[in-house]
Amino acid sequence: MTQVVATFYKFVRLPDFAEKRVPLLTHCNAQDVKGTILLAAEGINGTIAGSSQAIDSVLSVLRSDPRLVDLEHKESYADSPPFDRIKVRLKKEIVTLGLPGVDPSDRVGTYVSPQEWNALISDPEVTVIDTRNDYEVSIGSFKGAQNPKTASFRQFPDYVRNHLDPTQHKKVAMFCTGGIRCEKATSFMKAQGFQEVYHLKGGILKYLEEVPEQESLWQGECFVFDQRVAVDHGLEAGTHEMCRSCGHPIAEEDKISPHYQDGISCPYCCDRLSEEKRAKQEARQRQIELRKSRSSQT
Repeated sequence: MTQVVATFYKFVRLPDFAEKRVPLLTHCNAQDVKGTILLAAEGINGTIAGSSQAIDSVLSVLRSDPRLVDLEHKESYADSPPFDRIKVRLKKEIVTLGLPGVDPSDRVGTYVSPQEWNALISDPEVTVIDTRNDYEVSIGSFKGAQNPKTASFRQFPDYVRNHLDPTQHKKVAMFCTGGIRCEKATSFMKAQGFQEVYHLKGGILKYLEEVPEQESLWQGECFVFDQRVAVDHGLEAGTHEMCRSCGHPIAEEDKISPHYQDGISCPYCCDRLSEEKRAKQEARQRQIELRKSRSSQT
């Protein structure tokens, strides 16, 4: 059965966020909705999947809160359930930058629609920055975008301090998967003295959904945090799989590498895989292959 995958977030002050967890979790379970929703004093962030009616029901409950009445969401589709269970978690931040003073509710950059994005990033005076982590950037990004090569979003402020200067980089455009990271990044950069800071409204996912492939400046696929691993133009499922050992996205050419062993290692983790982890992965893979063998015999 086709699943609707809905992603959403909003920076808004929710001092009572902890009180929302149990009712929201109960409703998601009743609707058989799976995925993850994060709640914090600074807002909400989630990706959930289920039937169309179930997703509409959960979104309706969220929007019944006057502070979330204008909560926007993006939809894509999966041929099979992309999540195994529902998690509603209480967090310090809905996207972790590690700087409590950065508040997009107070200050944020200028939103740019997907239709206006190409013109902006084609301007030679604009510095274009991919705010995602290095493993995400490795499978796709916008043409000409800088890769900060971060392992986590917490490292982004140091990248800005070490590589960007508000007196030299007068126009900066940033993007991320769904818009949440670059929105918080623009708030940080405005506080650092950068004057013209732009971010892609709705993120890469909205761009791939709305901009025709023949007009697109996107190159590669977009990593997503569910079992689809990556999506392409039109939000169609991509070609990447995920290494079950380290979680890095792997392409077909990675499987040709002598360092690739299905379910055990890939070129990105083979050199740092401990003997204990390798033995655990080998045992797990044997169990998977045994189940497949038994299934094919029935």
